Amino acid sequence: MESTGQNHIKFLESERIYLRPIENEDLDLFYAKALWDQEGRRLTGSQVVFTRRGVQNWFDRITTDSSRIDLLICLQENNQPIGDIAMLDIDHHNQHAVVRIAIFENDYLGSGFGTEALSLLIAHGFNVLNLNRIGLEVYSYNERAKRAYEKVGFKQEGTIRQNLYYNGEFHDTIIMGILKSEWKRK
Repeated sequence: MESTGQNHIKFLESERIYLRPIENEDLDLFYAKALWDQEGRRLTGSQVVFTRRGVQNWFDRITTDSSRIDLLICLQENNQPIGDIAMLDIDHHNQHAVVRIAIFENDYLGSGFGTEALSLLIAHGFNVLNLNRIGLEVYSYNERAKRAYEKVGFKQEGTIRQNLYYNGEFHDTIIMGILKSEWKRK
């Protein structure tokens, strides 16, 4: 699904991708692609039944929440959105935040786009927002994501055992984090 042709803001960018704010006109894409993709739902442990109105309410809430940055991952070559990424729970006083990412266009999985997008947002967090630690959580069965996070520099910090019940089984949540000092050494 290509962009509507609008000139979108390129908030953060690299050679292959750019990250831009999510706009109201992107919500149908979210509803159709990101929230109902079966593999994406499995990897994120999503069990919620989404409605279009609920997606609109979510968007209306996040647009006024200064403790988060929600962005679409788009290809430079044709402006096609292929995923989304967010920095959440930004705490300027304690200098930490949490990130999450999803590539919802399966043709672009395993091509380094997620790693590239995550690197852009982490650099922004450390270099612009002056964060000291960025964390995330990933389910134990999401090996591809764990490898991507490690490639960027995240380290496993702990495990919450049997934290997710999905498809009739319990799964662990892996807690990962990266410190500004570790990022600068990379």
